[in-house]
Amino acid sequence: MQNRISQLVTSTRIKRLGQTVLLRAVLMVSLVGMLVLGVASPAIALLTDDHYDGEIFSLYAGNGYLVPPKISLAQALQRTDYPAVVMFYIDDSRDCKEFAPVFSTVEAYYGKVIDILPFRVDSIAPKDSYEPTEPGYYYKGMVPQTIVFGKDGRILLDEIGNIPYERMDDVLREEFDLLPRDESVELKRRVVNEINTELVE
Repeated sequence: MQNRISQLVTSTRIKRLGQTVLLRAVLMVSLVGMLVLGVASPAIALLTDDHYDGEIFSLYAGNGYLVPPKISLAQALQRTDYPAVVMFYIDDSRDCKEFAPVFSTVEAYYGKVIDILPFRVDSIAPKDSYEPTEPGYYYKGMVPQTIVFGKDGRILLDEIGNIPYERMDDVLREEFDLLPRDESVELKRRVVNEINTELVE
């Protein structure tokens, strides 16, 4: 009888151990399956898609210091010695990602003589109406949107979509009374380090 009880206890222990091992195996297979199927995989975003992968000026334009703008739009419009270039954007837009380097190029050539103001659209507080000194006054509901204000506050350019650098350059050349591109010496950036923006011939 004692032997029979011993066999039953041992048999019960073996069954419980087998059930525990089986349960652990099922859990491991489930976990591995979730990872393989992508349930727990990180988000993947690229330049050519509309997924968020971070601040576009840091990632795609090499100019993370552009955001947030150093001054407000109201302050920029009060300055009569500097034109202002405004960009409305969102970080999860393919068009904005592709346009960020173009906007950064404008900053590279004109950054010391213009105000650069990139505004993330979701930072514009929704209101019934805006003052002319607020970004929401000019935003048309699509991105990217670029506006160039002259020194006197006039709008010199207001376009939606990816526009070439040359389009903004032409407007700024006219505002600064510079020679057209085909009549002037080409400016080149001297490569010293990643943050150097000094221009030389």
